[in-house]
Amino acid sequence: MPLSIRPLTLSLLVALSLGTLSACDQERVAKLEEGVATESDVRQQFGEPKRIIERADGSKVLEYPRQPEGVTNYVIEIGPDGKMSSLRQLLHPANFAKVQPGMTDQDVRQLLGQPAKTHRFDLKPDETIWDWRFQDGQQRKVFSVTFGKDNTVIATGTQDDPRELDTGR
Repeated sequence: MPLSIRPLTLSLLVALSLGTLSACDQERVAKLEEGVATESDVRQQFGEPKRIIERADGSKVLEYPRQPEGVTNYVIEIGPDGKMSSLRQLLHPANFAKVQPGMTDQDVRQLLGQPAKTHRFDLKPDETIWDWRFQDGQQRKVFSVTFGKDNTVIATGTQDDPRELDTGR
């Protein structure tokens, strides 16, 4: 295969696999009904959660991030009765709008789930940036949150996903 075709072929394969992942998630979500599905049903559809938060009342929060390659983060709540009480996809503009200066990194993590990437820049060693990839209509984008040295939000921003831009190869 000529070298000039490889990046295009790889991009197409990645796009197809991400579309399949998204379709699989939609099928999984459709099989779970709030108030009916049990924790076992959720795990059967989604597998083992990345993180489990157990609450004092006996309820649980199960986190299913699809980052860094996917564009969703799911949070599924299981009530004290063992039944699913909610299933939410966290990465959407209405949720991003809730991120405000002064929020802690833990507040943001709870609101948006696991980021796709965290990074720092040498010229700004007191700042940390967290990125989440998400789908905005037909376009993939990245929502970024910048935290200061006290681990609170100082800025947010949205940009096109750089992986989707033509690199000229």
